[in-house]
Amino acid sequence: MYIYNVTINVDESIHDEWLIWIKEHIPQVLATGKFKDAKLTRVLVEEDMGGVTYSIQYRSYSRAALDAYYKEDADRLRNEGLKKFADKMLAFRTELEIIDEYTVNFK
Repeated sequence: MYIYNVTINVDESIHDEWLIWIKEHIPQVLATGKFKDAKLTRVLVEEDMGGVTYSIQYRSYSRAALDAYYKEDADRLRNEGLKKFADKMLAFRTELEIIDEYTVNFK
């Protein structure tokens, strides 16, 4: 399984508006059918450039599903944020491959 991670630094001048928008955007990405779930997290490290940094982790169903997202949906969905927030946010994307998962089961 793969995680498609999007890390975004958001200028404080648009933070509140962006946070409302991203909470609408994530369900749109999930609606493509290429991802099982998503987590929106705030990065707790302060950046020298300022702003607030978030990470969105989308768990894909498979490598093929992630590739299909890139081919069929990514440009359209990315452009929505770029049009709306342009130079007030900086995003970079990484792919993570899940090797193994562990859970703690307390009784």
